[in-house]
Amino acid sequence: MIPKLKKWWRRSSWAVLTGLIVIFGIAYLQAANVPVITPTIDRLSLMVFDNYQRLSPRPYEDAAVRILDIDDETIARQGQWPWPRTDIARLTLALGRAGAAAIAFDVVFSETDRTSPHELAKRFAESDPGAAKILNALPDNDDQLARIFGATNSVTGFFLTNGPTQHQAEPKAGLIVSGSLPTSAPHYTNAIMPLEKLMAPAIGNGSLSIAPDPDSVIRRAPLIAIQNDRVLPSLSLDAMRVALGADSVIVNTTDGSREGGEPGDVVSVRIAGTEVPTNGAGEMWMHYTKAAPERIIPAWKLLSGETSEAELQDLFEGQIVFVGTSAIGLRDLRSTPLNDRELGVMIHAQAAEQMILEKFLYRPDWAVGLERALILVLGIGLILALPSLGAAWGAILGGTIVAAMFGGSWFAFSEYHYLLNPTWPAIALVVAYLLVTIAVFYREERQRAHIHGAFDRYLAPELVRRIADDPGQLELGGEEREMTVLFCDIRSFTALSEKLSPNEIIRFLIAFLTPMTNILIDRRATIDKYIGDAILAFWNAPLDDPDQHENAARSALAMSRRLAELNVEMPQQKEEPWPGQVSIGIGLNCGPCCVGNMGSEQRLSYSLIGDTVNLASRIEGMTKYFGVEIAIGSSLNDALPGFATLELDRVRVVGRQMPESLYVLLGEEDLAADADFQQFSKTHAEMLQAYKNRDWSAALALHGENSPGAAGYRLSKTYQIYAERIAAFQTNDPGEEWDGVFEATNK
Repeated sequence: MIPKLKKWWRRSSWAVLTGLIVIFGIAYLQAANVPVITPTIDRLSLMVFDNYQRLSPRPYEDAAVRILDIDDETIARQGQWPWPRTDIARLTLALGRAGAAAIAFDVVFSETDRTSPHELAKRFAESDPGAAKILNALPDNDDQLARIFGATNSVTGFFLTNGPTQHQAEPKAGLIVSGSLPTSAPHYTNAIMPLEKLMAPAIGNGSLSIAPDPDSVIRRAPLIAIQNDRVLPSLSLDAMRVALGADSVIVNTTDGSREGGEPGDVVSVRIAGTEVPTNGAGEMWMHYTKAAPERIIPAWKLLSGETSEAELQDLFEGQIVFVGTSAIGLRDLRSTPLNDRELGVMIHAQAAEQMILEKFLYRPDWAVGLERALILVLGIGLILALPSLGAAWGAILGGTIVAAMFGGSWFAFSEYHYLLNPTWPAIALVVAYLLVTIAVFYREERQRAHIHGAFDRYLAPELVRRIADDPGQLELGGEEREMTVLFCDIRSFTALSEKLSPNEIIRFLIAFLTPMTNILIDRRATIDKYIGDAILAFWNAPLDDPDQHENAARSALAMSRRLAELNVEMPQQKEEPWPGQVSIGIGLNCGPCCVGNMGSEQRLSYSLIGDTVNLASRIEGMTKYFGVEIAIGSSLNDALPGFATLELDRVRVVGRQMPESLYVLLGEEDLAADADFQQFSKTHAEMLQAYKNRDWSAALALHGENSPGAAGYRLSKTYQIYAERIAAFQTNDPGEEWDGVFEATNK
């Protein structure tokens, strides 16, 4: 066991050490909060949680929370904003009479009402003192709203800012901190406050400020904020307190609750028996619902007088009502995981819903420890396994682990509402896999380079490559496989060569062989060898090719089309030698072959042998006799039922006793489906059958019927051959013993 371990360590030590550095480095980055890197990965984590919410939003339940919406129709009915404070008073009074448990305004009434009689009186003080006196005698709009605020469960709002302190926000009820002052909560130095006369009679006062994440998405709602060491409630929290009739709110921090975390981190907020879990900054993770129209009531229903008091009571009695606006030009739009353009008041309302329903998302204090443990345990396990598994199996193992982590994270979210972050462990595994794989690859490449350096001078390059991939292949031999074989040869190459110098012949062959080879390789062919102007290629080795027959047929047809293009293009390129119109013959056959390392002990090459190969070569030779470009054997024809093929003849080729039915390959499925071709094919088959039956008159008649169309399918020479044969057999019948087989005398 020890020797095997030492051998493994010698082969894998560099890769394992690389992986360990990566794993511990990422664990450090997670813990150290490194600028740029850590926030970037944390943002990816938040995007994962966003997707969880999209997949499983919080189901809407009536939590006695409503939004009174100052929408476009309300503005159209009541007039442009800002409204006179008397209208706000009328709206608030209607909500109070309807029995609203709390009326929270997502508006800061920080300026006096410009439409108030006292404000208008100032404008007439010099020009019309009498009018000013009359206006000053009228009730002030802000005073009227203040009286309504004092008579209802109203909650005003303020904004918190950073700048020179001008106003200090004051909570309406006590916020008791159990522990030290929450140091991680958002801190501010200034506040934009409502008018004192409006804020004083209100029973509640909460912050409207919600800071989004760096990508402008609001995923957490702050329940508290700090201004100059004063703890202040959010609008949603103070609306909850007012609705529940609580006198105070308790903020629990780590050193007061004896829970884990940094000193001063917020653990939870307690209000009237409800424990609200938060992060260290006192923020509640939001679990948003999809749009719920029943949550939103347009404000015109209260102000128009069209809704009865009984109906209003049904709508608002016992409800926490958040007053906000969706009217164009007044919208406070925010981005959430479910909606790029969400009303700001909706966040306050949904925060209150979650607190009432006690439906929370939890980021447990043990989550970070679990995620770090996954980084270390799974990461170390993967890097120890990778050198033995290899890249492919390592990828499968790593992918399975990553998928399991995301699956577990999703299960924890959907079933238990836990926010467990799989991003850091997943990144650790991916980076470790990539670097360890690179390290292993580098080691193997060095080993291959050593093998090449040792054997390149003595062995064939193909064999050296295979030995480098698998040194256990240092042996002769092969395997039997079903193969498809192609022979391609230039017709009359000797005559063409006479027009060119030796150097021009080489350039011509390069210009011809390169595009033909590209076509073959694109169709998954293996190029066996070039024999002068000829190409020998095959399919289904060394890799399996389930489409070998179609790939071979389409390759041959593509080679024919490309040659036609070259015959037009190349003569126009004066610098490139091209000896006139070049023609080729292609023979295709399929069947069993022996493929493998062929040759001698001194030199090997990867090639194939067998009757299938020999017959393919003979078939290619018969293309010249029949005047066709592509001929195929019967077994391949049977494997190409959708292609346009026609039987040529039954031939006994040179060197082979068994006759073979040969076919011409004319085109692909589109030609086979052509009505004219189908008629031609039917008549052609009938002609051959009459020919084999020695019915010469019928064969000649059918031949004459098809002859005019033969040229269109480049079968003129084939039909000329049959015309000559039929004429000869009419004069000298071969007799009943004739088997219809043509005896080829040339290869």
